Parts: sequence; structure tokens; C-alpha cells
Amino acid sequence: MSFEKKQPILYPVSVAPMMDWTDRHFRFFLRLITKHSLFYTEMVTTGAILRGDKHRFLRFSQEESPVSLQLGGDNPSQLAECAKIGEEYGYSEINLNVGCPSDKVQEGNFGACLMKDPNKVADCISEMDSKTSIPVTVKCRIGVRGKETLEDLYEFVRSVSQAGARRITIHARIAILEGLSPAQNRTVPPLRYEDVYSIKKSFPDLLIELNGGVKAISDIHSHMDKVDGVMIGRAAYENPFLFSEVDSEFFGAEPLNLSRRDIFESTQEYVSSQTALGEKPSRILKHLLGAFHEIRGARSYRRILTEKMYSNPSPRLLLEALQSIPDEYLDRKLGNPKIETKEVANPVV
Repeated sequence: MSFEKKQPILYPVSVAPMMDWTDRHFRFFLRLITKHSLFYTEMVTTGAILRGDKHRFLRFSQEESPVSLQLGGDNPSQLAECAKIGEEYGYSEINLNVGCPSDKVQEGNFGACLMKDPNKVADCISEMDSKTSIPVTVKCRIGVRGKETLEDLYEFVRSVSQAGARRITIHARIAILEGLSPAQNRTVPPLRYEDVYSIKKSFPDLLIELNGGVKAISDIHSHMDKVDGVMIGRAAYENPFLFSEVDSEFFGAEPLNLSRRDIFESTQEYVSSQTALGEKPSRILKHLLGAFHEIRGARSYRRILTEKMYSNPSPRLLLEALQSIPDEYLDRKLGNPKIETKEVANPVV
């Protein structure tokens, strides 16, 4: 096979892969708010693609692009085959999960436990990279118990970058594989941002992206002079309109000339079209419960959706719930950080 290998694009801001959260429905909604941030799929295992209904796991709309397909597995040839399939589906990148600490992932010998074996990860990256023309990237932790020093992280990054990974996203916590749940692994191990900064200094030619504890625009700014990009996880889901400032702040784009009402009217059209194709409305609407973070009327909005979205809801349920939110908030154009801060600082829920 002969092709020109694409180098990874610099995305100052991305949205983390999150199981059960960053599916195609949530990505469609968030893309209405940010046109430039890189999105990731939920982690998809090689077994799900090669032995399951691959279309169910891989289908997405080009309106969501750019999207990186995150794969889970430890077999180089299987990962390479899945990477090639992902490229055929139109994904912008392929990402290898070397950070998930769940018991199920450990049983399959992939995710964060792979950080114990940098050479194996390098073999996986090399094989994937050889079979695709799109970039292959890695998302990892700063380490795991027994492999948690900065020197260990340096060796891991050196190995996978030499194998072909040119962007590495580092969650700035170690993964504790015994005794902590995945949720606890997102909060209990202390953040070690300096380790990520040190890796960028040591590997200036790599794109190094930081993940962990980023919840606000100010947090992104605090890291951007030390790394190439910042990945946002739970905050993207709990407060999606945080991203209304991202394109103008970090990508140099003009603010969207849209209001929240515009966004939700487009989302209602999407819900209707997907429902007509057989999708359950709740699978889409569940992603919108956190859309109004600490805003007057948010509690009533959430109650209406929660009570009605699971049992043959009205085709216009989303717009019905939206009536709980003040018009002056819904109709204000997005991307005014001063007004947004004031709104959140004095919540009436």
C-alpha cells in the first residue's frame, strides 16, 4: 500500500471520548455550538467492529466532523483492520485508548493497563499507522501504579511517538487499576499538570494535549502556553454552552450569529428526523438535560424532559420544555462571556 500519510491537525480544544455520552446524537447537538473543536467517539472495541454490527457502532453524520474514532484493543492486526474500516467510514483520525481503567477493559488487557507495556502499544500504533492514511493518535494517563514516574511517562511517549503517534493526549492523573472505580479514577488521583508540561518540553515536535480537571474557558487559557491543546470531558456534557466561546477564543473564528433558541429549534428538527427513522427520543433528549447550567427555569426544564421523554413523548417535547427558560436568555446571541458569567453567578433554579 502506498499513500501520503496525513499529519494530525492542531486542535486547541477537543471533547473527550466518554462512554454512553459522546454518541452521535450528542455530537450533532454540540456541533451546533462549536464548529471547530475536535470530537471523539465513545470507545469502540475491536471485537464490536469485527464480530458485531459495525454500522451500529461506526455510523455518524459528516455534519459532526471532525471526529476521531477511539478504538479499544491490544491486538495490532485487529486494531489495524478496525483503523482501516474507520477511515473508510470517514473519520478524521483514529485514536487508541490507553487510559480507561475499568474492570472490563482490564479483563480485555487494553486501556490503561497497556501503559505497563510501551513496546506493545508501539506495535499497535505502528501496525495501525501502516494501514491508514489518516493520523493515528493516543490517549493515555500519566501512568499506572508501578509505572508512574515522569521517566516512565517519557519512555512511553518516546516509544509510541517513534511508532507513528504524532499527537498524544495525556490525562494528568495516574490510573489506579485496583480498588478504584472509573468515576473515582477521574477525581481521586491528584492532578499532575507539571508532568504533562514537562513532556511537551521534552518532545517539542509532538502535539501534546492535556486532559483532566478542565471546566472553564479560564482553565483552557491557563494551560495553552504550556501545551498544544486541551481536552474537556465532563464539563462539555454538564455545561455544553461553555463551547459557545471556544471557536472565537481559540480558533480565531467569528462568533456564531445564533441564539440558544436557534440551536434548540435545529435540535428539535433533528429529534423529529431521527424518531421518524426509528430512534427512541430518549436516546437523544437525555443528552440535553444539562444544557442550561444554573439558569432560572432549568429545574423545570429538566423535570419536563425526564418525566415525558421515555413514554411516547410529544414530537415537540423539547420545545415544550424550553418554555421554562426565560426568553431573554434563549434569544440572546451566543458568545458573550461577560453576560454568561453574570447569568451563572446568580442562579435562580
